This record gives sequence, structure tokens and C-alpha cells, in this order.
Amino acid sequence: MPTRTTTAVTHYHVQKTRRAKFIEDWRANHRDVVPADDVVLQDSARGSQIGVYVGADGDRPTRTMDALVHEFAPGARTTVHRHSWDAMVFVVAGWGWTEIDGERIDWGPGDSLHLPAWAWHRSGNDGSETARYLTFSSEPLMDTMGMSVLEDAGDAAVESLPGRPAYTPGFPGDDPYARRTRRIAREQESRRSGRLHTSWDDLEMLNTPRGTRTTFLLDRAIGYQASGITMAMFEIGPGRGQSMHRHPGEAWLYVVEGSGHSYMGTEPEGGEEHPWKKGDLIVVDHFLWHQHFNDDPEKTAKVVRIHMFDSLLETMRALADPLVLFEEPPEHIRDKQAGDPQSITWPTLERPTWP
Repeated sequence: MPTRTTTAVTHYHVQKTRRAKFIEDWRANHRDVVPADDVVLQDSARGSQIGVYVGADGDRPTRTMDALVHEFAPGARTTVHRHSWDAMVFVVAGWGWTEIDGERIDWGPGDSLHLPAWAWHRSGNDGSETARYLTFSSEPLMDTMGMSVLEDAGDAAVESLPGRPAYTPGFPGDDPYARRTRRIAREQESRRSGRLHTSWDDLEMLNTPRGTRTTFLLDRAIGYQASGITMAMFEIGPGRGQSMHRHPGEAWLYVVEGSGHSYMGTEPEGGEEHPWKKGDLIVVDHFLWHQHFNDDPEKTAKVVRIHMFDSLLETMRALADPLVLFEEPPEHIRDKQAGDPQSITWPTLERPTWP
């Protein structure tokens, strides 16, 4: 007997209710600043302690990225696991190591790492002090598409575990299927040959017209092949501010050193100011005008900025063209807001400390 499935309400009402709930949930869980003191560390089955700045596993769900903190006691060694998303690591304290597909990388405060999708990895601390790092991952975006997969292999040796998913090198010919196999093969070859580590000692900070000096930590411009997350660090001079701007997609800013406040609003004037300090995470929502200020008259402030650029912003740029998706004031206003970064006496770049 044939059957029919019905929702008992129209498609229109189902979609309208679903969209309204999405926005309601988003607004209920949105944070402008997540204080470090609000992040609770808990023991985990991996052998480390983990806390959540932003993410569903910490009751602060988001749709694009998550932000977690991990601590490793002296002598700690995590289980080896892999997942279908990639993650960025920024070390804030201690000295330790991470194995990525069997390759050991030693790290210290201020270092950055890329954990590629499907790469087996584990971390450890052979030192005498607690080590601490943050991870920023694309897991929420993968979860939205139903493609979040995690596999934990305990203490197994990496050489005994299966490698990353196999792919076909590509078929000859000019038909759509042959083109697809070759395109995907080229992409995988590129993804699997990207850079994995940036040492703090190799960073070079350069002045920008926006009143700061900056450097890339993890980005395709310096050899990384990530899923779209980019990570950079900028430094604000004593008592100075970065020029105002706005863009779609969230921008997250982890405060490495210093204290200050951020302006955020739907217009260049009339918004709200949000104070922040070392260890906090600033969450800049979609297409808000924002400007970051260093309130210390003597010391600089360092902030790590994380953005889902390639996979989110570039897609939105194509969909929304010809709308401007990165906007800042005219140059004469921008330069007045930012001041001349050449006039700042920048200190020697020193590795971050915690707390």
C-alpha cells in the first residue's frame, strides 16, 4: 500500500519556524567577549584538561569555528586521534611536542601549528611545568554539513594505524568525471604537503596603515594549506587604537598580552564598548563595525586574530558581489584613527607568558 509522509503544516510555515529558531538560538548564545575566567578546564579521556571558549561542547554553540583551550600537566601524553576537520594551534605557555602523522614537532610559547584533516596527532609535555595551548577548528562548519567524524586510537603506534583517506590520482580525458578526479587529486596533493609549524623566533612584525604591526601565523600566504581558517597576530601601540572596519563572517581575537576595549556596532557610531584583558576571547559578529583599543599608556597589546576566510568570506564575496565585503573609512579618516605606526617605539618581540 502506498504511503505518504506529511508534516501537517505547509513548507512555508516549517521554513519560517526553523529560520526564526536559528536566529533565536544564535542570539541567545552570542558573546561579545568570553573572559578567560569563564572557561572551565575539565579532565578528559585524552589525558589532558580541556575548556571551551566558544563551541557546542561548552554550551556556547557557533556555526563556523570553535575555540578550545588545552592544558598538559608535566609528563602528560594524550591519546592519538584524528578527525574530518582541521585545527589551528596557538601555544600560550610551556614547552611540549605534537606528533602529526608520526612527525614530532617541538613547540613553545607563541608557536603555531596546523593539524590537517584526517591527520593522526597527539601532544605531550616532557617538561616540569604545565603547558597550555588554544585550538581553533572548523568542526562546527563540518557538523552543519553532517561530516564531523572523530576517531580515537588510544595509545596505538601511528605506524599501525590507517593513513589518511585514499584518493584516485585522476583519469585521463576531457569529460566532467575525469576533470573532477584530477581537480580533487591536485587539491589533496596540495593539502597534504602544506606547512605545519611556525616558530615564534621566526616571526617578523610589519607596520600597517591601520596603526598596528602584524604578522601571519597560519595562512596560505606563508605555505599553509588549511580548510579556510587564517590566523594572524597584530600589536597595538601604547594608548593607541586600530582603525575601524567591518566585514562578514565572525572574527575572533585572542588577547595574548595587554588590556583594552573594543567598539562594536551596526553603525560607526552609537555601538557598545567591550573591555578585554589577557586571556580573553573577543567575538566580532557578522558585519559589525569594530575598532580595538589598547588602554595601557605604556605597554603594547598583542592579539591573535582568527577568521574563516577562504571557505566563508570568499564564498560570501562571490554570492554577494558587487557588495563590498571589507569596508573601512576613507584613507584620511582611517589614518587619523590609526595614527602613524612609525611613531611608535615597538618593543622587542618576546614569547608570551601565562597567566
